[in-house]
Amino acid sequence: MFALVPLVMFTLVLVIPFAQGVFYTFTDWNGGSSFDSFVGLDNYIASFQDGDFWQSMGITLAYVAACLVLVNLVAFGLALLVTIPMRGVNGLRTAFFVPNLIGGVILGLIWQFLFGQAFVKLLPSIFNPNWLLDTTTAFWAMVIVTVWQMSGYMMIIYVTALMSIDPETMEASNLDGASGLKALLFIKIPLIAQAFTISLFLTLRNAFMAYDVNLALTGGGPFRSTELISLRVFTEAFGFGNFDTGQAQAVLMFILVALAAVTQVAVAKRFEVQR
Repeated sequence: MFALVPLVMFTLVLVIPFAQGVFYTFTDWNGGSSFDSFVGLDNYIASFQDGDFWQSMGITLAYVAACLVLVNLVAFGLALLVTIPMRGVNGLRTAFFVPNLIGGVILGLIWQFLFGQAFVKLLPSIFNPNWLLDTTTAFWAMVIVTVWQMSGYMMIIYVTALMSIDPETMEASNLDGASGLKALLFIKIPLIAQAFTISLFLTLRNAFMAYDVNLALTGGGPFRSTELISLRVFTEAFGFGNFDTGQAQAVLMFILVALAAVTQVAVAKRFEVQR
């Protein structure tokens, strides 16, 4: 009985709309509540033949790869820092986590001001011209903002995992000569492999589905060099009015994210050890 209510809501809000969305990809849907005719696989064929769609897909894959590595490296480094016994450690944890609480649109606007005005004036040798106006640096500007936002959240996962390691295990490893870097590589990291699985999955999902920061920070520019797949799907449907092909691209995006997530979890699970 307790599970029935959330199950019904899940079905109404997610399952049924998703099924409708897949169904509409085989029609000439115009965004309303009806369609004129079935078109078979025409929308998928049009999506596969759309060069802009594949360009956005390539940019998204590069963005996901960069975020997957950098977010977790920074998050794990911060976790190691804030698990060292010292004064003010709780304040540091809070400070590192706060960026995750800022909404994506607000975050994009804040960093748009920083890259466009503050950094140009403070560090002209690095940030002049404006990074957001260059096709190469705009991509990395978006990665920097994402790392700044997501690292604090992933840090909490790593902190929890590090604090759950049995102190006796660390003492035994220290007596056996495994201290410092050796203890980190051969004791701590294997024992918290599950935290890496969770953090990598969340980073992968969030990076693939990034939309609000992309829209507010660069809008996909300059010259569509930072247009991620979520923004591309939205533009195709609501910008150009091609709701049928836009929905087909959304389904293709779902399939890609699902395959990537399942593969990542399956691979990461092999490195987990039983305590």
